[in-house]
Amino acid sequence: MVERTAQSRTRLAFWLDENPSIRYIAPFAVFMILLAVDPHLSLPPAWESPLRVIVLAGVCWLCWPQELSLRPHRWLLSIAIGLAVFLLWIAPDVLFPGYRQSPLFSNSVLGQLHSSIPPEQLQSAWILAWRTARAVVIVPVVEELFWRAWLMRWLIRTDFERVPLGAYAPLAFWLTAILFASEHGPYWDVGLVTGAIYNWWMIRTKSVADCILMHAVTNGVLSGYVIITAQWQYWQ
Repeated sequence: MVERTAQSRTRLAFWLDENPSIRYIAPFAVFMILLAVDPHLSLPPAWESPLRVIVLAGVCWLCWPQELSLRPHRWLLSIAIGLAVFLLWIAPDVLFPGYRQSPLFSNSVLGQLHSSIPPEQLQSAWILAWRTARAVVIVPVVEELFWRAWLMRWLIRTDFERVPLGAYAPLAFWLTAILFASEHGPYWDVGLVTGAIYNWWMIRTKSVADCILMHAVTNGVLSGYVIITAQWQYWQ
């Protein structure tokens, strides 16, 4: 049994090495699939939240590209930029109440301003803790692998491993930022600016770890803000 498991892992590693894009795409793909199927699974909320985090953590662990370091080089600046992006994210709504009620942001295509967490679950510390863990631990890894470690390079050259991390090309830079913005529905405007800032930091640092740290800080502080102020709509 142990030998069979080892052989399976060896075959999986070989297959991933033969298809390097899979290591970068798979965590994001699983993340999006879970978002899509969750409403149809009817799992108890107390199980669904940790299960999603555990599944995604496992996929990230299996797929993590060995050539990428998890050690940030410029951690102080990464933290500072993460905090600045948090302020950018909430600024329009704080400065201009009702700003996001415009059809430019809330519509049938982009979605509406409401949380994906049902109202009856918003008082559950267990569910909020797991949602925060997902935002801080899982999402930054999944998204930085896909958007900045893979897509920005793949758009320059499909043989992306020959493109160094943080390589700049205008089309790759802006298309990645636009697609990143589209993922954030009614918050596409701040999502676009955030995508550009995150892309720029990848270009400056050439480090996935710094981008993950920056992204985790943004999501962590935003999660705290959401819980303290009950601005649940930020958790789409």
